[in-house]
Amino acid sequence: MFTIRAFFVFAILCLFLVRHVYSAATLSCAKAAFVPHLPANTTILSATVVTSGGSYGGGSQDKDFPSSATGLPALCAVQMQVYEAHSSYMVGLFLPSNATYNERFMTTGNTGFGGGINWPAMGTFVQYGFASMSTGSGHDSGAGDASWALNNPEALTDWGYRAMHGSVLVAKQVVAAYYGSSQKFSYYSACSGGGRQGLKEVQLYPNDFDGVVVGAPPWWLTHLHTWVVQIGKWNLPVSGANRIPATMFSPIKEEIYRQCDPQDGLTDGVISAPYSCNFNSTALACSSTKTTSCLKPGALETFNSLYSDWRDPSGHFLFPPFALGADYDSLTSSTSAPSGFGTDFVADMVVNDANWNWTIFNTSIVTQADKLNPGGANADDFDLGPFQAAGGKLIHYHGMADSLIPTGSSILFREKVVEIMKGVTLNDFYRMFLIPGMGHCRNSAVAPWYIAGGGQTIANSSHSVPGFSDAQHDVVLAVMAWVENGTAPDSIIATKFEGDDDIRTVVNQRPICAYPSEAKYKGTGNVNASSSWSCQAGSPISIPQNKLGH
Repeated sequence: MFTIRAFFVFAILCLFLVRHVYSAATLSCAKAAFVPHLPANTTILSATVVTSGGSYGGGSQDKDFPSSATGLPALCAVQMQVYEAHSSYMVGLFLPSNATYNERFMTTGNTGFGGGINWPAMGTFVQYGFASMSTGSGHDSGAGDASWALNNPEALTDWGYRAMHGSVLVAKQVVAAYYGSSQKFSYYSACSGGGRQGLKEVQLYPNDFDGVVVGAPPWWLTHLHTWVVQIGKWNLPVSGANRIPATMFSPIKEEIYRQCDPQDGLTDGVISAPYSCNFNSTALACSSTKTTSCLKPGALETFNSLYSDWRDPSGHFLFPPFALGADYDSLTSSTSAPSGFGTDFVADMVVNDANWNWTIFNTSIVTQADKLNPGGANADDFDLGPFQAAGGKLIHYHGMADSLIPTGSSILFREKVVEIMKGVTLNDFYRMFLIPGMGHCRNSAVAPWYIAGGGQTIANSSHSVPGFSDAQHDVVLAVMAWVENGTAPDSIIATKFEGDDDIRTVVNQRPICAYPSEAKYKGTGNVNASSSWSCQAGSPISIPQNKLGH
């Protein structure tokens, strides 16, 4: 009897050990080891062992992300090529060692028109313990180069959505093979162009990710990029009476802050409620007594146009303007043509004419762009019901001082979702956070902005929020807590470090409240401490809005 019992105990112990060893086992980090586990349309290009503290990247040939990820944990870096019927795209993977792997999968995105493997962002996410992935989007170019799209509809489709989804499917298969089991949860985090890619995934493939974080998504490309052409055209030619002189950039900004900063209830160098500011632009106008540091009639009209809704000649709304406090000069200061962010989109993706003359631009181009929807890239399916039904959670954020993609476009997106999903409590699965003072995806001279979002980096920090690595301060940990524990974020505390690089010194912190709630100073306590602020009920912002008061 004892012998039989001992045998069964031994057998159970062996079974346990076999299962344990199998669950911890991985493939070797060698090309040949991966080949049997790849889909028929996928080829492995490289598998490289990276030791702790090492670096890895695509180098100068990766035009969108030429910098390497540095200070990495021990991992296996994998590059693959996926072949579609008429195109192909690269996939990059960082597979951390068993010692640091958190059994979760994280995907990040690309930028603008760019194509390449986002090794730096993958390097950030692998520090959390994620198996991290990026798609090359089917071409190799910098964020501002759309020349690859000229008469190339298959590459456009890869960039629009196909490469991301295809890369996710292949990467998940490789992750499961490498670790001996599938990841427990799948996540996505990226900003700007990567934010758009994330929304497309939510809309087209609601089962790809359990939790998604998107920042400043250019979801309405056909209107954003044509708006860029229009605002540049308004401020040209340089010699025209309509031109806002470069010498006026600072005086205009000062006047906006003089009027709008106090109106949000606290004069602190941050415009917290730009859409509530009743701005009187006549304060900028030249007069018989004010002949310098002012705007003449034509230039004043241009200014008013930049901060008012863009409409077609019939009055139909086309796109929201800059929010008050967002600098317009980055997209309107060109002396020869509107920003290529607009003209290249039209030339290379809409009219397919590299020699297209921007001076003939009119709103009929918007109609043409909408009909074509290059690459199917617009993320404009506002019924997020399938993603909700799949149990997905979406965090959406946008800087209120964004000078590249107007904050109003994110507000408009949420309005459209509310309209389509009538009767649904959006906060159950979708929350938006507007960050006062933050520019495009990152940075502010004064305001706290760092939440460990896509593309946000702090020198001398590998990942998360130094000193505050928790779901209250880190948007990645916040979406994980929501997905895995059901803890929905009512606010995320943003941090500003000294010089945006000294992680030892916190300048200020402030809660960023789930829209439409707003952070309000309690009236007492250190204004730079998050505890001196509270989230209070606010009213949804209406987009479109009326023109400026003038």
